[in-house]
Amino acid sequence: MRVFGIDCGTELTGYGVVEVIDGARAARLHPLCAGVVRLSKKDRTPNRLLQVYEELSALLQRWQPQVVAIEDVFFSANAKSAFKLGQVRGVAMLAAAKLALPVAEYAPLTIKSSVVGYGLAAKEQVQFMVARLLDLDEVPKPADAADALAIAICHIHHAQTAEHMLR
Repeated sequence: MRVFGIDCGTELTGYGVVEVIDGARAARLHPLCAGVVRLSKKDRTPNRLLQVYEELSALLQRWQPQVVAIEDVFFSANAKSAFKLGQVRGVAMLAAAKLALPVAEYAPLTIKSSVVGYGLAAKEQVQFMVARLLDLDEVPKPADAADALAIAICHIHHAQTAEHMLR
């Protein structure tokens, strides 16, 4: 299974691709790529959204995932920020839908619990565990890329649990 994780943001939208490789004794997680779509504050919102759509679409076509995993909306005290984030999430979902890819959404607490084992874990703990789970020499940077990898890992863990329960 190949999962494309997306951590939506209004300045940086992180992405990461993780694949499950079946081994002789156990499956292991293999990172294929991670990075960010960097948006300029100078650009107008429609242009920023177009950039997110175009870059994510190109990455989805390049990496050919089976599923896209995205962080669910968390409620913010700042309604304007939440609205802008929702626009980016919508564009990310559109990029996946345009390629007929299923989209799985996970709450931040679920992602942290899946990767760290504790839903209120600090960002640094999530980054550390992403590096450990993917057998990386160092923490992926920027943090948005590490978060996208965490979202992909979360989906893999949930899919494996669901598959195991069906057996």
